[in-house]
Amino acid sequence: MNKMTVNEAIGQALAEEMRRDPRVLMFGEGVATKRPELVNEFGAKRVRNTPLAEGIIAGTAAGAAATGLRPVVDLLFAPFLCFAMDEIVNSAGKLRYLSGGQFEFPMVVMAMTGAGWTVGAQHNHNLEAWFVHSPGLKVVMPSNAADFKGLLKAAIRDDNPVLFFIDLALGYVPGDVPENEHVIPLGKAAVARVGSDVTIVSYAKMVGSCLQAAEALAAEGISAEVIDLRSLKPLDEEAILRSVRRTGRLLVVHEASRMCGVGAEISAIVSEQAFDALKAPIVRLTGPDAPAASSYPLEQAFLPQPGAIADAARRLAGRDRLGPLHLTDSAALTV
Repeated sequence: MNKMTVNEAIGQALAEEMRRDPRVLMFGEGVATKRPELVNEFGAKRVRNTPLAEGIIAGTAAGAAATGLRPVVDLLFAPFLCFAMDEIVNSAGKLRYLSGGQFEFPMVVMAMTGAGWTVGAQHNHNLEAWFVHSPGLKVVMPSNAADFKGLLKAAIRDDNPVLFFIDLALGYVPGDVPENEHVIPLGKAAVARVGSDVTIVSYAKMVGSCLQAAEALAAEGISAEVIDLRSLKPLDEEAILRSVRRTGRLLVVHEASRMCGVGAEISAIVSEQAFDALKAPIVRLTGPDAPAASSYPLEQAFLPQPGAIADAARRLAGRDRLGPLHLTDSAALTV
């Protein structure tokens, strides 16, 4: 194992895939400036900065993918994807199907998302559910350095367009990364902590908050299982259902707002396929339906915190003196 930050793990994955396959190239907003080591090794033809023109960047990537290359593009912040929706959703996401399989679109679109750096609402907006809802796209949101490396390598090798979201607050978080060939298949969740009383499902940096909550709950005799989705599409439904059928309780946690979020889909899947196993109503703990604040204290209040996650799990397990959950408990805590 090597200890490295998430940003270093991303760089290592890019370098390994560019060495392995000469068709892999990277371009986007500031990529050559941020990763000079890639420019030094692979040259300016394969690693290049672009103008701030997200639609042109994504359209170029779709065209490059259709001609046999495997582009990785960086559009910086997730809200900037709004300028590239036609190229990503209408072109890359649909043209393989419309061509009857004659074309492939092996392209990775990277973007940063999430609270933690007080970058304000126009840079911090968790849009992953938009792309989960879009046919033909895959969506990845890792939580740790090892998974960033393994999932990025898998995304680059995939023959479909993949949205690869980087939670901004995780960039400099260190973790152990395997030294050998490390590829994690898309669509496989991880059990971050084994438990028997309640299942907590999350992704990206909220996994860390869920693990903190699970640790606090364990001291009180409540055993929480934490599922790290890693990949939002394809979604590992079986891992979720297997856990919920054992624990009988489900808490879904994510930073994105509740309305039509990933948690809603997970709740529907469990309600449809494992309703008879449930011992309590499904609970979603999410960010509010509001733009993110640029003030650090307000930004932290925007997020589901470990204490709130633990409180929700306690009440799901019937171990809290406040009694059962109700719709009016809070804006972010909803049955």
